[in-house]
Amino acid sequence: MSEPTRVEVDAFSGPTVLEFGAAWCGYCRAAQADIAAVMKNHPAVRLLKIEDGKGKPLGRSFRVKLWPTLVYLENGVEKGRVVRPNDAAEIEAIFAA
Repeated sequence: MSEPTRVEVDAFSGPTVLEFGAAWCGYCRAAQADIAAVMKNHPAVRLLKIEDGKGKPLGRSFRVKLWPTLVYLENGVEKGRVVRPNDAAEIEAIFAA
């Protein structure tokens, strides 16, 4: 799947988590088990893994500076965010925001 544009993201309906990161990122790989565990608790939430990096407009539009950054959206509006989560509880907290 190609990276959605910011216009497309802003038009999303329903709950979505954007996971910004890179395949070679150690922090990203370390967080995968916790991300998967939390997402199992939220089957209605769509998870989009966005390969981020220099010159990637979607990550820049969300002011992503560190990976992984997870942005929780409801109908295209940011409702929560976590940067470099250390455990599942930090990820789960984005849904309570």
